[in-house]
Amino acid sequence: MKKTYMAAGLIALMGTSAMAQEIGATISRFDDNWLTVMRNGMTEHAASLDGVNLQMEDATDDLAKQIDQVRNFVASGVDAIIVNIVDTSAGAAITEAAGDTPLVFVNREPDNVNELPPTQAFVASNEIESGTLSAFQVCNNLRAEGKAGGATGYLMNGQLSNQAAVQRSKDVYDVIGMDMCNFMTIIDEQTANWSRDEAQDLMTNWMSSGEPFDFVLANNDEMAIGAIQAMKAAGMDMADVQVGGVDASQDALVAMQAGDYDVTVFQDAFGQGAGSVNTAIALANGETVDQKVYIPFKLVTPENMDEFLDKN
Repeated sequence: MKKTYMAAGLIALMGTSAMAQEIGATISRFDDNWLTVMRNGMTEHAASLDGVNLQMEDATDDLAKQIDQVRNFVASGVDAIIVNIVDTSAGAAITEAAGDTPLVFVNREPDNVNELPPTQAFVASNEIESGTLSAFQVCNNLRAEGKAGGATGYLMNGQLSNQAAVQRSKDVYDVIGMDMCNFMTIIDEQTANWSRDEAQDLMTNWMSSGEPFDFVLANNDEMAIGAIQAMKAAGMDMADVQVGGVDASQDALVAMQAGDYDVTVFQDAFGQGAGSVNTAIALANGETVDQKVYIPFKLVTPENMDEFLDKN
């Protein structure tokens, strides 16, 4: 059963009782700013609950290593496992590795999300909202600037093995397929693997063609920031280009305060981490849970950005 939790619902979820639970968690990579906030949500919330011990492992973007970590957790007798999956197309392999041990996928949607056994669940935000909110606001901004007669731009994809990257890019194309936004044309799209440095290099390469453009849409803030750094290094006036991304990281909000960044979307990293712990405990206790727990995305612009400072 699918259910969306608003803020009050998440607070209620955090009231889940816990009694002497051992939870193992494997995270796709530790060297990621957004995932660090999610991990903090997991560790801080687990520490606030009596009798809960959380052991966390870094999968270093290695799927085989992550599957071994899941198997090791099972062998050590943990009560539940949390997985931020390396490759979202490998959901069935993770499900099989967990066996009968309760398991929660967090943040990244596994490809078998609709076939999970009763002992497993998924906690995240609905990616159909993320790229849609960002791209649609950029569309509105371009129209307000008088560019409805035609605007061109670039699309930066995250890791293509990640369902979120695929969905966020699809969201963009869905938006520019709408009648009111079909004046937007993508010149080129490539992956920058969620990375600020790779995005800076990619943007520099795109600009070397000399082709004018009006917008840059990125699957996350890190890539958007990398694109902004490249454009500023080339002497571009950021008032001349619309930049949209996803996550509302603190670095992104700093860029927005400076007038360099136009649109992002708040994804509650801390809330997802805490929610995954509560769901894992509930499953370990044999409770019935909704197998898809969605924490809403929220549009962030210069007008409301102050509401999101210090949240991610």
